Amino acid sequence: FFAADKTDPGAFNLPLYLAFCDVMNTPGLILSPKMSKGFRFVIMDVNYTQGDRVIELNAPEHIYDIAALLRDPERYVVESIWSRSTGEQAAAVATSRLHNIAGKYTGKDDPVMLIRTQMNFPATGEVLAPFAIGHFVAGGMRGSHHMPLMPVMQNSTVSYFDGPPVISCAGFCVQQGKLTEPVDAFDHPFWNAVRDRISEKAIEFRKQGFVGPTMLPMNELEYTGVMEKLKDLDTRFKVRKGEKVPAD
Repeated sequence: FFAADKTDPGAFNLPLYLAFCDVMNTPGLILSPKMSKGFRFVIMDVNYTQGDRVIELNAPEHIYDIAALLRDPERYVVESIWSRSTGEQAAAVATSRLHNIAGKYTGKDDPVMLIRTQMNFPATGEVLAPFAIGHFVAGGMRGSHHMPLMPVMQNSTVSYFDGPPVISCAGFCVQQGKLTEPVDAFDHPFWNAVRDRISEKAIEFRKQGFVGPTMLPMNELEYTGVMEKLKDLDTRFKVRKGEKVPAD
């Protein structure tokens, strides 16, 4: 069970793609006969607010199409993943965007995700491995920036620049239909080195301040106060008269 803070559901796009599509990350896709048929992705257009607008794509046949959608994590988000061998559900993601519901900025979405591992699904380590990247996600200060996603121990808080955005993971086994006590998947010495590297990554990126890719694109800021500021500034622009535009 994954729980993220200071980010949105699109933060899960890359880890899910790597865990369920990429043999470089998940050798089980070629080593396990139960996984060889691949998985079915259900992807939602979260900008559409009149209902659940989804598309279903199969991996590995359509991995390029899946990648084309998932590269835009603010609009296209994995809703669920299903085993093509057994029809069982492998992953479920909370896909609601708060600003699409409220019509204004109300904070980041703090999404959660549930993944089944082993047997017909990727191994636990194959699901956890993508989080060592510290990939850039939407979030951080005022939910308006890009920052690397940091895997942390349970009950960790955010700190630097209202971040970095964090992800925690509780692992459970099922015994006779009952869940065992949770195991903190990121409470391991390996992840200490990952956290150190992601901290440096966050500090270096923040040196660029408000310029360029450090902040979200304008369509993601339309629910914040900056849009009112831009509207006011737009009324103060003037067109110079009497000056000709140079010809090509």
